[in-house]
Amino acid sequence: MIPVLALIAAAMFSGAAIYVLVAEHPARGVLAPRDQLAQWKPSYARGAVMQASLALLAAVLGIVAGLAQGPASLASSWLWLAGGGFMLGAIVWTFALMWTLNGRIKATPLDQASDETVAMLRRWGHLHGGRTALGVAGLLCYAIALVGLPGFSAT
Repeated sequence: MIPVLALIAAAMFSGAAIYVLVAEHPARGVLAPRDQLAQWKPSYARGAVMQASLALLAAVLGIVAGLAQGPASLASSWLWLAGGGFMLGAIVWTFALMWTLNGRIKATPLDQASDETVAMLRRWGHLHGGRTALGVAGLLCYAIALVGLPGFSAT
């Protein structure tokens, strides 16, 4: 049950992150600077809590699944642990590379949105792409550990 829950949490994190990366953030990018900022602020406030919770849940469940596999299925165990590492990596990425930028964007008053704000939001989108890639890598590790690949035995 824990492995399936880890896979579901990683899929939810990755799906939401991909949506922001390919749909929401590019759509906001065609707006005027003030409107981009006005849309980003509440979206970020709501999304950050959801994304952080899903990443942490997926990481913990994946690590628990990996530790529970034991030496009997070493390949599967390593896949679960690697997936958990990728999911934790998404959290570390956010704090190490995005935290300061997030704060600068959040602190920008709407009436002071400018080309600099647009540049910060563009940078945020690129960094979000890295976080998304980490989540997808974790998801793929979990999927391979759970169902395997032809010619590859994860168990």
